[in-house]
Amino acid sequence: MSSIPELGAIPPGTVNLTDYTTHARERLDDNAWAYFSGGAADELTLQANRTAWDQLQLHPRVLRALTGGHTRQTLLGRTLDHPILLAPVAFQRMAHPDGELGTAYAAAAQGAGLVLSTQASTSLEHISQAILADPGRGPLWFQLYLQHDRAFTQALVQRAEAAGYEALVITVDAPASGARDRERRAGFKLPPGISAVNLAGLPDAPPMSLSVGQSAMFDGLLSAAPTWSDIAWLQSVTRLPILLKGILHEDDARQAAQMGVAGLIVSNHGGRTLDTAIPTAWALPRIAQAVGPDMPLLVDGGIRRGTDVLKAIALGARAVLIGRPYVHALATAGALGVAHVIRLLRDELEIAMALTGCATLHDITPAVLFQRA
Repeated sequence: MSSIPELGAIPPGTVNLTDYTTHARERLDDNAWAYFSGGAADELTLQANRTAWDQLQLHPRVLRALTGGHTRQTLLGRTLDHPILLAPVAFQRMAHPDGELGTAYAAAAQGAGLVLSTQASTSLEHISQAILADPGRGPLWFQLYLQHDRAFTQALVQRAEAAGYEALVITVDAPASGARDRERRAGFKLPPGISAVNLAGLPDAPPMSLSVGQSAMFDGLLSAAPTWSDIAWLQSVTRLPILLKGILHEDDARQAAQMGVAGLIVSNHGGRTLDTAIPTAWALPRIAQAVGPDMPLLVDGGIRRGTDVLKAIALGARAVLIGRPYVHALATAGALGVAHVIRLLRDELEIAMALTGCATLHDITPAVLFQRA
């Protein structure tokens, strides 16, 4: 069992998730700030994610019985205390020396689900050993980038299974990196001693041999990009449920449902890949309509308030994921900051539920959103 990381101090007056963004900017250097906070290109999708939630307006009901209300949710056969999970974020030791370990302890303490990144700067076994035995923890999932070497990918999946991870989250919206101007201006590079430790030993990709007129992108890099057949292969080699992260189009959602995946995460990679892609608050209801109520949907991108969580549930999500807010909290106050962010968001969700007349998540329906005539 790992030792519990040293707790930091929450700055006075820190009362919401956005406050942590301000504090984190004061603590992170330009290199780490560009990586954790930047988006692709002109960052229009990054901004639109937030704006889309703000533009949805609530239509509250009053005088409803609320005694006995709660935020519990069922997801992949587990009962969660609340519908808040921590999205996969790479290289968290750039934000704080405790990195993913501090995040994991905070998630477990608050009963939040944790999705560990393939590109974590702490080994997947170290994380699971630290929190797996905690009876109050939320789900522990492993995010997977399918690698060019299938044998390595299968071995990585087997490691996750052996370590006790309960699901695989396959990121499908990043066959290439976005044009991240902030990172390029900052000359981003990983600091010494920080790496994607779970990918140690990955064989080098075969050297590209391009003919005249061929594209280094399409005929080189993307020749190994995952396709639907890779998802089918993965289903054949793992016993874990598979969720696809990065779904924005209804047709992709339908195809995933036909393949029998366990769930979908409506995501545009936090605005870090394709700029001007639609915000997730727009995509979510269309996907919910396309696949129906039996397919578990989660959503990320711009979630900053408890009212955002309520809106996401109203649009068809079972749960939400946050990314940047908890990394900013980690940079500010370590594990204590991450735990504080989760608690703030859960408290705000309960307030929003009470003030809209919803005692449980089941009571949150599209009717809670105002529809202009």
